Amino acid sequence: MITKSKNIDNISEYFFSKKMRELNELKKNGIKVINLGIGNPDILPPKSVISEMKKASELKYANYYQSSIGLDILRKSISNWYNKIYKVNIDPYSEILPLIGSKEGIMYISMCYLDKGDEVLIPNPGYPTYTSVSKLLGAKIIYYNLNENENWLPNIKYLKSIDLSKVKIIWINYPHMPTGANINIEKLEELAFLAKKNNILIVYDNPYSCITNNCYISIFNIKNIKIKNIAIELNSLSKSYNMPGWRIGMIIGKKDFIKNILKVKSQMDSGMYYPIQIGAVEAMKYDKDWFKTLNKEYSNRRKIIWEICDILNIQYSKYNKSGIFVWAKLANYDDDLKWSDKFLKKYNIFITPGRIFGSNGKGYVRFFCSSVKILKEVKNRILS
Repeated sequence: MITKSKNIDNISEYFFSKKMRELNELKKNGIKVINLGIGNPDILPPKSVISEMKKASELKYANYYQSSIGLDILRKSISNWYNKIYKVNIDPYSEILPLIGSKEGIMYISMCYLDKGDEVLIPNPGYPTYTSVSKLLGAKIIYYNLNENENWLPNIKYLKSIDLSKVKIIWINYPHMPTGANINIEKLEELAFLAKKNNILIVYDNPYSCITNNCYISIFNIKNIKIKNIAIELNSLSKSYNMPGWRIGMIIGKKDFIKNILKVKSQMDSGMYYPIQIGAVEAMKYDKDWFKTLNKEYSNRRKIIWEICDILNIQYSKYNKSGIFVWAKLANYDDDLKWSDKFLKKYNIFITPGRIFGSNGKGYVRFFCSSVKILKEVKNRILS
């Protein structure tokens, strides 16, 4: 008998992967399902982005293998974009590594800096992939709690009180997924000093910073310590430019970090499709005016979700929230998983149960800010 690796015994198939099959089966049976669970932007990228990609696809060399480090013009564009958006100087030749989606960066960074038995700090609630990848590598997970009464921010006092001697990585994600909470530079500095003192690598996962947000923060905005010696940043164009299926992400970090991660990445792929790189270059020419329009749209969508929450007697916060989701607390701290299943069965509307993001997500649900038209249909279904 061929046996499976023990490494996969502690993980399951990604929740949304399984849920999509369930929703697709309902659709095959003629049921019109509305999916407010998965953060899949439904707005097109800027028209010129699509145009430039199409033109690039007709070039003779468009289908060639590409370098794992990406085109020079792409890395220069990322560097310029970071300077415009975050006021941060990044060397395009040594401190940037384009990714085929930032999700793969979680795996590559973990493979580079975690050995079996090493400890890793992961937020609860937080992005499930941090946990899955750590388990696959045999790392020991220490969850640090994020709670509503602390605005979903890390408790520095608690982190200082625990044994951090074996911790190699701390994952930090703001604007936070799933709650939408924001962090300020002062809190980030506290975390950075803690990491420096304990020789911990900070990985700052930053894909939502430009959405419904007026203050764009990078980990590299920290000035009081040599932050590049202890930090790596992940970013993505998926949400910022409505390009999730294009799979365009990036790692920002000092030369040594990039060099190590490239050792892994170069074994895994043969570069990003050339036309997509050209499209990404075009996308990053759009900055604050683009985000102003995009944020106005998402702000209008959030208002409708707030109305839906009011109808359902679900609590939510309007304060200091960013991103493309609304995080809300069920009345009487109901079982969010059962609530989500019942809601799907009753209204043919899927809303994500909060517990899939960790135990501190129990009793919460997450709504994706879908189009105004779809959200109005959601509201009508509930009221009818």
